[in-house]
Amino acid sequence: MIYTITLNPAIDRLMRITGRLTKKKTNRVTESEFDLGGKGLHVSHALTKFGVENLALGFIGSENRKLMEAILAEKKVRHHLFVEERASTRECMIFIDEADEGSLMITGCGFRVSEGNHQRLIRFLDRHVTSRDYAVIAGSMPPGYTCAKLEEILSILKKKSCFIACDLSGSALAAAVEMKVDFIKPNQHEAGELFYGKEMPLLEMLSRLGEKIGYVVISLGKDGCYATRGGRMYHVSVPAVREQNDTGAGDVFVGAFISQLAKKADFHDSLRYAAACSASKVTKHNCTDFDIQEAESFFSQITITELGEAHHVIP
Repeated sequence: MIYTITLNPAIDRLMRITGRLTKKKTNRVTESEFDLGGKGLHVSHALTKFGVENLALGFIGSENRKLMEAILAEKKVRHHLFVEERASTRECMIFIDEADEGSLMITGCGFRVSEGNHQRLIRFLDRHVTSRDYAVIAGSMPPGYTCAKLEEILSILKKKSCFIACDLSGSALAAAVEMKVDFIKPNQHEAGELFYGKEMPLLEMLSRLGEKIGYVVISLGKDGCYATRGGRMYHVSVPAVREQNDTGAGDVFVGAFISQLAKKADFHDSLRYAAACSASKVTKHNCTDFDIQEAESFFSQITITELGEAHHVIP
C-alpha cells in the first residue's frame, strides 16, 4: 500500500482568460472549473491512474467538505481525511491565459489543524502502516503546524521501517533530510536553502544530499532534473512540449517515480517514466491530468546521462 499524506489540502480553481494576463486592465474569464489541489492528493491521483493501490490521508475542512469530496470522487481518489470542524479547505486560484507561457497560481493559506486531528493521523499511521508500505508526504504545512509535529509523523513512519518519500520545502524539508528519509525532490532554490545560502555548485549539493538520502532528485524545470542513487549522479533531459499548465507536474513526477519503484522497476526506468509523465502533464489545462500513452511516446526523447568520470548515456 502507498499512503499519501497531505497536511494542507486545497481546492484548485482554474480560470482561463482571453488574451494575455495583464495588470491594470480587465482580464475576462472565459471558463472556470474546480480541480483537486494539494501535492499529496495530486500524487494519489497519479497513483490511481497507474492502477497502484493507495490511500490519501490528511485533513479536510467541514465548511466545504461536500465540494472537496465530490472532486475526490470524480478523480477516483480513495481517501481517509480527518474533518476539521468550522474550517474551510483552502482554495488556490490558477490563471491560464492564451499566451502559452505557463500558469499564474495564487494560493490560500489553509486552516489550523487541531491537536486532536493531528493525533488521529498519528494513531492511524501507527495502526496501519507496515514495513512493506510506502508513505509520501507532500506539500506545504498548514498554519501553526510545527516541524515538531511533522517529525512526530516521520518518527512513526521510521519506526515502521516503510519507504518514506518527501516533497517538502523550507524547514519541513530540512527536518526530512535530518531524519534521513528515503526520497526527496527539491527544486534548485529549495536545495540551496538546505545549505543556508552557501555558494555551492548544484552537483555538490546533490552529492552531499545523496550521502544522507537514498534517492535525491533536484528538479530543473524545462531543463529536466539531476538525480542521484548509490553515489552515482545523473542528468535527465525532458522533451520539448507546448506548455499549458505546469501546476502539478512535479506531483505527477513523484507519483510516477514511486509507482515504478513499488513495481520493482530499476532506478533509470523509474526516472524515465516519471520525466515522461511530468512532460505530459504540462501539456494539459488542468492541475491533475496527464496521458500515459502520450508519456510513453516521449520515452525516446528522454536522455539519462551519468555524470562525472563515468560520463555516458544510459540506454
